[in-house]
Amino acid sequence: MTELTSPDRTDGARITTEEVAKVAKLARLRLTEEELTRFTSQLADVLEHAADLDLLDLEGVEPMARPIPLANVFREDIPGPILNRDEVLAVAPAAEDGFFRVPPVLGESE
Repeated sequence: MTELTSPDRTDGARITTEEVAKVAKLARLRLTEEELTRFTSQLADVLEHAADLDLLDLEGVEPMARPIPLANVFREDIPGPILNRDEVLAVAPAAEDGFFRVPPVLGESE
């Protein structure tokens, strides 16, 4: 089977298609041989990138969830013009007793 370097391992061992197959089985995924080979390569690339990130000097860098701080933008809640119920119901596809009529959902009977 295909073997690719797994930088996460300290012993220099490689990630194998057997390991990817085991993870796929645990995730209840059925993979073809072609998918198994492709995903093994892709996973090795991800692990290599993670190892590259581990090499960065992050001394003094504060952990963060996102690079740009979030700020809620609130606006004043000012009521606007309201629609006339009869006019709205007049153009609705179906109306009944002053309400919109909608098809039954979740197995309800009409």
